Amino acid sequence: MRRRRTRSEREPTIALINIVFLMLIFFLVAGTLAKPLDKDLRLVRTADLASSAPADALVLHADGRMTYGGVAIASAADFLADLPESARANVRIIPDRDLPAATLVAQGRALRAAGADRVVIVTEQGLE
Repeated sequence: MRRRRTRSEREPTIALINIVFLMLIFFLVAGTLAKPLDKDLRLVRTADLASSAPADALVLHADGRMTYGGVAIASAADFLADLPESARANVRIIPDRDLPAATLVAQGRALRAAGADRVVIVTEQGLE
């Protein structure tokens, strides 16, 4: 005699199909949220450009010393004292790659305490 399958022994294929269908709809919607670029647009390549540090930026070396335009700076307060009032709005610093993060944060706080409105960290960015 053949044994009949009961409801609890059936494979839940319809539930699996529903889940796969919902995932398909989700990824179709999520993938089209960003507006696509024009197909004939060609972006500018900056990987081959020679870059140089901004002339008006404070350089923090790996050993913790600071320079501005090649001249040694003793402290953040001394650096801001020599800047004109208009340049204190955005102070840019260029940290060495090997500078400890704690030193970078401490110098940023010292610049803010000395009167800098905004401290901007200049980094190297490689987009490929």
